[in-house]
Amino acid sequence: MSDEKTLIPLSEPLVKHIFTADPSAHVYEDKIYIYPSHDQDSGKPEDDWGGHFFMEDYHVLSQETPDGPATDHGIALHVNDVPWVASHFWAPDAAQKNGKYYLYFPAKADTGAFHIGVAVSDNPAGPFKAQPNYIKNSFSIDPAVLVDDDGKAYMYFGGLWGGQMQRWQTGKFITDVKTPYDLEPADNEPALPSKVARLTDDMLEFDEMPKDLVILDEQGNPITAGDHDRRFFEASWMHKYNGKYYFSYSTGDSHFICYAIGDNPYGPFTYKGVVLNPVIGWTNHHSIVEFKGKWYLYYHDSSLSNGVTHLRCVKVAEITYNADGTIVPVTAYK
Repeated sequence: MSDEKTLIPLSEPLVKHIFTADPSAHVYEDKIYIYPSHDQDSGKPEDDWGGHFFMEDYHVLSQETPDGPATDHGIALHVNDVPWVASHFWAPDAAQKNGKYYLYFPAKADTGAFHIGVAVSDNPAGPFKAQPNYIKNSFSIDPAVLVDDDGKAYMYFGGLWGGQMQRWQTGKFITDVKTPYDLEPADNEPALPSKVARLTDDMLEFDEMPKDLVILDEQGNPITAGDHDRRFFEASWMHKYNGKYYFSYSTGDSHFICYAIGDNPYGPFTYKGVVLNPVIGWTNHHSIVEFKGKWYLYYHDSSLSNGVTHLRCVKVAEITYNADGTIVPVTAYK
């Protein structure tokens, strides 16, 4: 964003002793638990592959109320605890089912490809014990899991550029690429979609091959790859409101959090508008959660590091809905 020094934030960082990003918020045991990524300074120069985003562990935060202090429960999982992981503990999510808590996380294997793993705990704050291998047929980044009202669970995932989704279009990881933008569709072609897969009852594997989650425009046509203000880039999130499914996501290089509405977990979803306008820093990543009858947007910006792209902080703001179910857009600064 421009004029960063003149912006007055609506919200303060939840914690300031570490850098946090990509918050996935859930209500467990009458508290809000937040599962962020943990930014650290790698010293690497900034690049479009995302190599400067260095994370090697996950911390779990909790709040009694959204406007109250956040407790850091310490390291819940470290890269050294997961046999298949080589590096890059990027944006995670969590879910509860079967009396257990599940932490879903993307990471790079020795091949350089991102996959998605899962770790299990009896406690929402962890620590979590990882499964020995990643979820079969998983790839790319940014898992988000919805446990629906009927108990079935669905994972939404994917990310462009450094998230590698464009490199999986053949079903195998394409290694021969020179830039993060290689293999993207032409501007007038349908955008690469997020993916969705139903999980097995034990929450540890996919129960089906991943499917495309298509976002349509107002005329019922797929959003095109050149429509950077509306096309999916990364940061999938799914929540339900008044019986409808709300798929929200980041547009990446245009820096919006947008959303689309559908009638079932697979869609199609019709684009409806913006949830969050651009924030300080390059990335925009969020979650939406209901707590005691009100709705909250957890997000991040780079205000704590004075705009350093890869050193971010998690924040929260209340959101409201219009009578027709559309979301009133949030601007994070005065």
